[in-house]
Amino acid sequence: MTSAQPYDRVFNFSAGPCTLPVEVLEEARDGLMNWNGTGASMMELSHRSKPFEQMLEQTIADLRELMGIPSNYKVLFLGGGASLQFSMLAMNLRPQGSADYVVTGTWGSKAVEAARLYGGQVEVLYDAKASNYNHAPVLADLAPTAGAKYLHYTSNETVHGVDFFEEPSRTDVNYVCDMSSNILSRPVDVSKYAMIYAGAQKNMGPAGVTVVIIRDDLLESVPAGLPPMLDYKLQAQNNSLYNTPPCWSIYMCGLVYKHYLKMGGLAGAEKRNDAKANLIYDAIDSTGFYKGHAEVKNRSKMNITFTLPSDELTKEFLKGAIEAKMLELNGHRSVGGCRASIYNAFPIEGCQVLSDYMREFAAKNG
Repeated sequence: MTSAQPYDRVFNFSAGPCTLPVEVLEEARDGLMNWNGTGASMMELSHRSKPFEQMLEQTIADLRELMGIPSNYKVLFLGGGASLQFSMLAMNLRPQGSADYVVTGTWGSKAVEAARLYGGQVEVLYDAKASNYNHAPVLADLAPTAGAKYLHYTSNETVHGVDFFEEPSRTDVNYVCDMSSNILSRPVDVSKYAMIYAGAQKNMGPAGVTVVIIRDDLLESVPAGLPPMLDYKLQAQNNSLYNTPPCWSIYMCGLVYKHYLKMGGLAGAEKRNDAKANLIYDAIDSTGFYKGHAEVKNRSKMNITFTLPSDELTKEFLKGAIEAKMLELNGHRSVGGCRASIYNAFPIEGCQVLSDYMREFAAKNG
C-alpha cells in the first residue's frame, strides 16, 4: 500500500500550502547559496537589482505563455494573500454602484463579507448555503444586476470541494474570478475574464504571493486617493515593485511555471489531474462505503471531499492513513469527514495509494 517517494517524502494531502514538484525544490536548493553566479541567494538579492528584475520579467513572460494571457492584461505579484483581494477588488473596481457575487462556499462568502465593508451595493445572485455548498449554479443561468461593475465567483471552493467546470459566456459582464485553488490545473480562456486572482500556495508555489491578472481598461477606472499598497493602478505602473515584493515566493512561482511548460503546459496538467482524481472518485463510488460531498457534476479535481459512516470510523481511517504516510486528510469542520487535496504537483502514486487504502478499509469495515 505504500510507495517510496524521493527523499522519503510523505504524501501531503494538505489543502495548502501545496506539494511542490521535487524538481523545482531541487533547483531552488541548488541555487540557494549562489543563484546564477550572483554570489547571493534570490532571498538576498535586492528587488531593484538587474538579476531580480530579469527574473521577474521572465516569470511574467512564462505565466503569460502558460495561460495564454492577452497583451491587454497586466500581471501583478502582490502580498496579503487572496483574502486581501476581497477588499482590494471592492475598493478599486466598485467605489460606487453595485457588484454581483455568487457564493458556492467558504471563500465566496468571505469575499462578500469584505465587499460589504466598502461603498456601494453588494448583490448576491446565488448562495448555495442551504445545501451546505455541495454544488455550483450554471453561470449562464444567472441574471446580472443592471449596472453592476463586476460579477465575482470562486471557481473552485477548497473547503467544500466544488468546481464550476465552466467559463463565462456573456461578453457584457466583467467576470472576476478567484482561482486560488484550481489555477493552472487546466486551460482557461483569460479573455473571458475582467480579472483573475489566485494565492500561489495551492498550485503555483509557496505561500506569500498572490497573482492578479487584470484587464487594462479596469485600471483606468481605479479611483484616486486609495492607499498606495492597495491601488491596482499604482502597482501596475510599478510592475509590482512599488515596495519590496515577496521576492522568494515570486522566484519559486517562476520555477513552477517553467516546470509546467516543460510538462506539456496546462493541457498536460489537466490530463494528469483527471487521472489522479478518477482514482479516488472511483474508490468512493465503487465501494458504496464513502459519500462524496459535492454533486457529481461539480466534483472538484483539486479538493476531494467525502465522509465515512461514522465519526469513529473516520478517526480510525485517518489514523491508518498517517501510519501509511498519508497526511492532512482531515476534512474541514464545516463538512467533516475527509478531504484529499491533490494539486498539480501531487504525485499520482499518492492517489493510487489512497485509493487502494480506501478500498481495503471499506472491505474491512463495510
